[in-house]
Amino acid sequence: MTDRTPICELTLPIRWGDQDAMGHVNNTVYFRYFEQCRISWFEAMGILAGPDGEGPILVSASCNFRRELVYPGSVVVRQYLGEFGTSSFETYLELGRTDEPGTVFADGTARIVWVDFPKRRSAPLPAHVKTQILRPRGALV
Repeated sequence: MTDRTPICELTLPIRWGDQDAMGHVNNTVYFRYFEQCRISWFEAMGILAGPDGEGPILVSASCNFRRELVYPGSVVVRQYLGEFGTSSFETYLELGRTDEPGTVFADGTARIVWVDFPKRRSAPLPAHVKTQILRPRGALV
């Protein structure tokens, strides 16, 4: 994923309750790690969804499970910006462990669509939102 623009990096603890009966982090939790990175990025930019206005929603998500995660430890989620459309954009994500730098435990994608919530339909990304998303950052969120 080196050809994509890094936009967010977030470190999260692996919680004991993230494990399943097999003794490793449940596959649904990988999506939660990705979600928290995405939401932290939106919050850092001041882009918040509200039912009375417009905002981002997730319309598709994927995850490739490369290696098992086990408790205890911390994960690092890296998010990259992909292609832009009129009302949507793609993000790419990688999940690793802080104690195994360079090892990818999972990777995936998330497509975000800008929505007019009262009208219940997609809307063009506002210029100020697109500018904020594309703004170069000295440090990742």
